[in-house]
Amino acid sequence: MPEIPPIPDHDPAAGPAPEAGDPLSPPGLTWIGVSPALTKVRVITETISTGIPLLVCLVLALTVTAYLWIGVGVFAVLLVWLLWLIPRQVRAIGYAERHEDLLIKRGIMFRRLVVVPYGRMQYVDIAAGPIARKLGIADVKLHTASAATDASIPGLPAAEAARLREQLASRGEARLAGL
Repeated sequence: MPEIPPIPDHDPAAGPAPEAGDPLSPPGLTWIGVSPALTKVRVITETISTGIPLLVCLVLALTVTAYLWIGVGVFAVLLVWLLWLIPRQVRAIGYAERHEDLLIKRGIMFRRLVVVPYGRMQYVDIAAGPIARKLGIADVKLHTASAATDASIPGLPAAEAARLREQLASRGEARLAGL
């Protein structure tokens, strides 16, 4: 089973460290990062979804009209930008378990922190596509009474995803029983 790397409270590549009292970086938490295999999954899917139109534009530019070289350039730049961005995005995803709730953070430029109280969870499920299954990772999805607070943790090793699902489900049942 791949080891889940802890992630620092701050990614040095993201710029200066957050200020004290930053609501998006609560102090004293141990953030757990997602599997590095998530980078591979996202790179593969983005390469396929951007590479196919790139190849179509390339073939048409060579055979039909030279104006399609603009499309080749656009898709090539987009692909290079995504290949640079995806590893940074994956490193910024993490979660922390507290006594009463689960915190999920993501984002570098536009950061987001989701706090899901255990008592509000209705069910927790695991999802994995074919590439993710091949690399041994899965997504944990948390469903609450409000669709706005549904959250997910992508790219966890399959064993950790199963453990987290069981832990969150049991904590949710325990907190719900107290309501």
